[in-house]
Amino acid sequence: MNDRLTNGAGRAQRRADARRLEILRAAARVFRRSGFAGAGMREIAAEADLSPGNLYHYFKGKHEILYFCQDRSLDVMIAALETARLSGQPASEQLRQVIEAHVRCLIDELEGSAAHLEVDALPAPLRKRIVLKRDRYERGIRRLVASGMRRGELARTDVKLVTRAILGAANWTARWFHPEGPRSASAVAEGLAEYLVRGLAARLPKKAGRGRAAGSQART
Repeated sequence: MNDRLTNGAGRAQRRADARRLEILRAAARVFRRSGFAGAGMREIAAEADLSPGNLYHYFKGKHEILYFCQDRSLDVMIAALETARLSGQPASEQLRQVIEAHVRCLIDELEGSAAHLEVDALPAPLRKRIVLKRDRYERGIRRLVASGMRRGELARTDVKLVTRAILGAANWTARWFHPEGPRSASAVAEGLAEYLVRGLAARLPKKAGRGRAAGSQART
């Protein structure tokens, strides 16, 4: 009897969680279309095929919806960072994987597309939680970049500056990417990761002999 009750409660919770995710994705479509300031709960409810009353059963308001969009996206990004760290691959390859996952989260998952919206739109208590988690993610990327520099895989430069540049470039894709455009989300994620990692790669100095030989050939 208790097992049946437990299983029933578990199924109900999974259905509720799935419905909440559908609402987050519907809200992200509205935020993308109308902007956060212009979006209303009625519009979100209609997009999610719910009555406004039913929507309030799941979320208290659009600020809470935005919070959960951002919180879930950060969870996905942090999980990708941890997966890369445990892969045992070179730091440069780990960084490539993390950038790809970051961009895909923002432009391939609808609820992720709301993650680029200004965190200042959130009430102070929710904003503090997001900022703490965002800072944790940034520190993880910073450690990864620093590891690549120590190992000679990435050019030695300002770690914090490089990390912020990576995040800025990755986050900006949510502003200009269009799902119906000529390039898929995966192609954009892979292309940007390749561009950024290649740009950061350590440049090995040319051997003196090779440089002289090349110069001699150029003069003949």
